[in-house]
Amino acid sequence: MRLPTIRGVIRRRLLLNYRVDPDVMARHLPERFEPVLHRGKAIAGICLIRLEEIRPRGAPRPFGVSSENAAHRVAVRWSDANGPREGVFIARRDTGSLLNRIAGGRLFPGEHHPARFVVEDDGARIALSMHSADGMVSLDLRARSSRHLAPSSSFDSIEQASRFFEQGAVGYSVTADPRRLDGVRLVPAEWTITPLEVDRVRSSYFSDSSLFPEGSVEFDCGLLMRGIEHEWRSERDLTV
Repeated sequence: MRLPTIRGVIRRRLLLNYRVDPDVMARHLPERFEPVLHRGKAIAGICLIRLEEIRPRGAPRPFGVSSENAAHRVAVRWSDANGPREGVFIARRDTGSLLNRIAGGRLFPGEHHPARFVVEDDGARIALSMHSADGMVSLDLRARSSRHLAPSSSFDSIEQASRFFEQGAVGYSVTADPRRLDGVRLVPAEWTITPLEVDRVRSSYFSDSSLFPEGSVEFDCGLLMRGIEHEWRSERDLTV
């Protein structure tokens, strides 16, 4: 699917990251992908993103729309005609926006599931809950801005973590066609990530022992991006 270039502002982007046993993580990936490993572990997580002023490139800002969204993703590598590549596989997208649900897979990559988001964000502390309408996923988060990466993180520094996640600019999302993935590239005007101190997080997905047996998954760290001008650009669909 060739999508129009979309422009807007990432008002808030939370990356909640988990270390996962690579053999377990591989079970949840299309055969074409393999997990990218960091210190022997797959890195998966949830991207919680508030988008504002989202509009086709060239359209005035007042025509832009806002939305709260969630994407369950994992860092992956694969090969195509251009050789080895890295990005993220997005197993599921949820949104609080009716427009995103309608446009998903048509004007925006991947189908989106309806969900209810409740967010309190004063610029320093964030309380966020998300419950999908189909009851498949839920999330409860309490976090705050920080100057220091969590001691539990497998990354040595915020700079190392930033470089790792910058490689995930290309994402492939599931569609109604099980053999086709929608591709999109995030092109930020700048790439600035800061630590997020997570006081509490509960993900129904990562706490599901039928998907992730006991001991196979651990929370790694939270990261935060704010106020980033950006574009979403189409990538060629991928067949799996």
